[in-house]
Amino acid sequence: MMSSEIFPPGWLQHLLVVLLKLTLSCASPVKVANGTACTARGPASYILVFTGRWSPQTFPKQYPLFRPPAQWSKLVAVTHNDQYRLWQEGALSSPGVQHFAELGVTMELVKGAKEARKMKAVSSMYRTAGIPSGIGHSSTELVLHPRSPLLSLMVKVIPSPDWFVGVDSLNLCEGGQWKQEVTFDLHPFDAGTDSGFTFSSPNFPTTPPENITMITSQKPNHPANSFYYPRLPELPPLATIWLKRQTRLPVRQHNHVSNHILPHHTKPQKFTETPLDCEVSLWSSWGLCIGPCSRGGLRHRTRYILLKPANSGSPCPELEEQAECTPHNCLAQQ
Repeated sequence: MMSSEIFPPGWLQHLLVVLLKLTLSCASPVKVANGTACTARGPASYILVFTGRWSPQTFPKQYPLFRPPAQWSKLVAVTHNDQYRLWQEGALSSPGVQHFAELGVTMELVKGAKEARKMKAVSSMYRTAGIPSGIGHSSTELVLHPRSPLLSLMVKVIPSPDWFVGVDSLNLCEGGQWKQEVTFDLHPFDAGTDSGFTFSSPNFPTTPPENITMITSQKPNHPANSFYYPRLPELPPLATIWLKRQTRLPVRQHNHVSNHILPHHTKPQKFTETPLDCEVSLWSSWGLCIGPCSRGGLRHRTRYILLKPANSGSPCPELEEQAECTPHNCLAQQ
């Protein structure tokens, strides 16, 4: 039998303290993306409302009216911790993000979320129905837990090459408190996998793929870009998200698909009008000079309208111009 003199006095109490500290450190709240810990007691239920604000008044340039008209895909939302990223500005698109941004297909996104759920990085995935017009609402109820207090979501812009709006790792927990209400604007992003400039551009893969970037009123800096409004310092919101904490947890849903519309949140919105200036082509070459050779003749050139003005934008300039010719360049009339 081992003598008790081998161990110093109070060794058993010291061992118990060490074990207790180790247990508490393993059970401490998880750190989230912004470096703070969520110490809220229990889960929180939220109603999430997505509102599309894509109107021809606010975004008149090349506004899609036919085959297909302006609309929104289903919304895909994921609750998670900082070990998972649905998408990230400045990073390359995952295969799931590419398929969703280009085609509206969610299979790869769902597969990735399920794999992350096995690693305890994802809590749940939610979806809403699509919106068949540029203006409208869709919503769902969702539940967040202290160990997965982050929310990410995506909605595809239809039609578009690979454009979407979304939220990346929104933290709904501040210290030990769940946020009661959050509202913020959404702007378009380019997934970096298709090189189209306009809503209806044909499929033209970007090789090699580029990072996810925000589309602004002047970026990409090309007149053909459907969101190019050089007169605007920034684009109006293309959509908004509204989150409101509920006093109860929702009834368990097996597929997490819903489309609850809040009556007080569906009032018609007043959209500001974005002025769209007229765009014209370059001048054609000068035509031949025709007229009396003694006095010199006239020559003409023309241009045509590329984009008609809208919402009190600058009107189109003259489409035809003439100038005198010197006599030696004049074609004598027979």
